[in-house]
Amino acid sequence: MTVSALPPPWVLRPLNAHDVDSLLHIQTICYGNAFLESREVFSQRLTAPHHCSVGVVRAGEHTLQAYLAAYWSTLGKITPLDGPFTPATAGDPVLYLHDMSVLPELSGQGVARYLVQHLMHQARQRGLRHAALVSVQGSQTYWERQGFSVCPVLDAQQSMHLETYGDGALYMTAAL
Repeated sequence: MTVSALPPPWVLRPLNAHDVDSLLHIQTICYGNAFLESREVFSQRLTAPHHCSVGVVRAGEHTLQAYLAAYWSTLGKITPLDGPFTPATAGDPVLYLHDMSVLPELSGQGVARYLVQHLMHQARQRGLRHAALVSVQGSQTYWERQGFSVCPVLDAQQSMHLETYGDGALYMTAAL
């Protein structure tokens, strides 16, 4: 599958620890106070060797306009809200999409879909067969359009992690 092009003037680039302030600004605008995560946790995430997070900037600029925080994980393992990106353990490797935010100015331009397609393409190139995420704020229908479906959580520890996202949070997976 070919990944569609990101519309100009937007450019995709990997996220790094210098992006934390910009990322937290976008998170505040998109989520309000309900899903804010700490600067310390995001700094740790963006220095973890197993993260594959990407962001969108205007060509020639550095300030993020959108991002998708993600990492290589294990199927069935849920990252709690404000939890670290812990390395994969034994089991089926998975692309874990933790958090995606797009500023309202980019809404409707296909940026979110591009971010997801880009990382899913990377995962397929690595030989992974699944992607996973936690759907929040009524986003289930959006994720279903991206090929995800609700997956039951049977492990007590992972259920507790899912509960950190509040009512209506769903663990979802997609075949790659």
